[in-house]
Amino acid sequence: MTLRMSSKAAKCAAIVGLWLAGAGSAGSQDATPTATAAPASVAPAASTPPARPARPAIRRVAPAATAAVAPPTVPALPGVAPLPAPELEAFVDGAVRRAMADEHIAGVTLSVVQNGQVVLKKGYGAASLTRGRPVDPDRTLFRIGSISKTFTWIALQNEIDAGRIRPDAPINVYLPEKLQVRDQGKKTPVRVRDLYTHTPGFEDRTLGQLFERDERRVRPLEVYLRQERPNRVREPGQLPAYSNYGVALVGAALANTGAKPFEDLIAERVIIPAGLTRTTFREPRAWREDLPAPMAPALAADLAEGYRWTPLGLEAQPVEFIGQIAPAGSASSTAADMARYMTLLLNGGTIDGRTVFSPRAAQAFRTASYRPAAGAAGWNAGFQDIPLPGGRRGFGHAGATLWFHSNMVLVPDLGLGIFISVNTDTGQDLPATLPAAIVERFYAPARAVPNFTRLSPDAALAYEGDYLTDRRAYGGLEGFVDRLIGVATVRASAQGGLAITSDGRTRLWVPTDREDVFKAADGADVLVFQRQDGAVARFFAPSGASAYERVGPMFQQGMLGGVAVLAALASIATLAGVFVRSRRDTRQTTSQARASLLQTTQAVLWLAAMACVALFAAGSGDVAGVVFGWPSGWLLTASACAFIATLLSLVTLGMIPIVWRGGRRVDSWTELRKLSFTITALIFIAFAIVLAAWGFLEFWNT
Repeated sequence: MTLRMSSKAAKCAAIVGLWLAGAGSAGSQDATPTATAAPASVAPAASTPPARPARPAIRRVAPAATAAVAPPTVPALPGVAPLPAPELEAFVDGAVRRAMADEHIAGVTLSVVQNGQVVLKKGYGAASLTRGRPVDPDRTLFRIGSISKTFTWIALQNEIDAGRIRPDAPINVYLPEKLQVRDQGKKTPVRVRDLYTHTPGFEDRTLGQLFERDERRVRPLEVYLRQERPNRVREPGQLPAYSNYGVALVGAALANTGAKPFEDLIAERVIIPAGLTRTTFREPRAWREDLPAPMAPALAADLAEGYRWTPLGLEAQPVEFIGQIAPAGSASSTAADMARYMTLLLNGGTIDGRTVFSPRAAQAFRTASYRPAAGAAGWNAGFQDIPLPGGRRGFGHAGATLWFHSNMVLVPDLGLGIFISVNTDTGQDLPATLPAAIVERFYAPARAVPNFTRLSPDAALAYEGDYLTDRRAYGGLEGFVDRLIGVATVRASAQGGLAITSDGRTRLWVPTDREDVFKAADGADVLVFQRQDGAVARFFAPSGASAYERVGPMFQQGMLGGVAVLAALASIATLAGVFVRSRRDTRQTTSQARASLLQTTQAVLWLAAMACVALFAAGSGDVAGVVFGWPSGWLLTASACAFIATLLSLVTLGMIPIVWRGGRRVDSWTELRKLSFTITALIFIAFAIVLAAWGFLEFWNT
């Protein structure tokens, strides 16, 4: 699925530094400016590993080999030279081998089609290291994540074409009553169109519910949708915010109108008619009466294992179950089947004389149905609108689970389709960059040195600031984590453009001849800012998956970090004072003694909260542990400690006048101690206010 999960878990370690030092953080995963398919390097540099794994074997298939069911022959497009198969294979081999070595990838599967023919189809490395099973592009199934959504959109467009579903109708019309979207104070109902343009106005909650490690915890789709309702945080149609939940609602609507489980419906209406014999939305688990049938044993035996890179090498991971939200991401497929699927999409919905979807639907998948602003990336009836080198545009979808990363890019004016998938958590860059790199290598002119009008310091200042993704949880502990990792920092670059840091990386953007529109210095991506009342308010991620909204001082990480440092120092000083005060300094009234005890208790609680956050962050490198173990016991404890400390801080604040009034001079605090107490109380209350605004005190909201 196009998810933030692996990125979210891996970046939680930044929390400690942000609490204690106000350092900058990484941004949100696939929705960030650095997570798009830029045609820069296909083999990004990586730090030197403790030990490099042996070079995985490559399963070779003749470049022109076809799938089990031969795709139709489509005439070459006028003026487009077909890809030279040997050169393509050599180029791809080099890119994949470098990435596998540098990014520690266990296995890769890919296919390239053009004009109805399979130009390249290959498997690299291991589908299973423990069983010594190589990747076979014809047999090995990879989890394709959010590419699954494109099957859902085909089924939806068929219903729209048949008149059984109307795009401008509320989705509630097609849902059973128990699954219908509640208004939650919003005036406008969520329409079908809002779901395939990812503009329903939902928050995005993922931790602890989107994946399951224990198959006994997998829930039926309708139960998941009822139990995991997201909050509606804005009116629909206003801003893009990628929503897996929204796609699952569409799947439930299709199942409801079709009167059969989604897995059965998608197989009957898309997978089987398309001749995809090794593609399925089912998962390898035991039979259960309340769930759709599991994956066929013959397919399950060929499913690639997912891997995590550790300092000790590649570590096989258990199956990640996504069946509870199947329409959004549970599909598995082979490179051969995906070659056939891409041929279907490029051929207007027909294959082997069968029509899977109409020409009208085919055109919808290639035409922007929503753009948040002129020039910004949008959505083509659920498919991503993809800028490519040479001024070309494609459509398709990327996908990610915890351990698999995939991408499918289709370029109609080249008759070209590219699919690639990897089965290792560290391998996201290869699928993100290889399709654009192929287009650039064979169909784009050599990249010139950018020639652009430089931004003046005053002009750059209008864009500088911290921006927060709108694809996030909006409250509670997950909301707190998302506020930390979902930030993109915009600064003026030395070259006269903008440098945007997110997801731990910095990317340079240069101005175009259009105001508020920037182009990536290293690729074809476009970044569009939007103004409100003349001031820059947000920008739209090049992937089209989210908007980044400018945040004020209260929600800047420097504010959180600075107040956290002050609170830590004040807590340490408070505890130290208990042991270092002279006998004279211990003279106090009864009220002052109580106030001192309250403040000392707060200091212990604040330090305990910070220690618990540190322990959570120390273990956050274990992606599965964070995802499957949410809500974290350490964070819950930290939040509860901070909540109690906040209540005590309010009481202490009210005791300041009593402390200052004191008693007789010889039985009361010194002026210096009164001042210290007051300053400490104000620091603690300021810290509590900031944490409350960030959602950290809501330990009951996970």
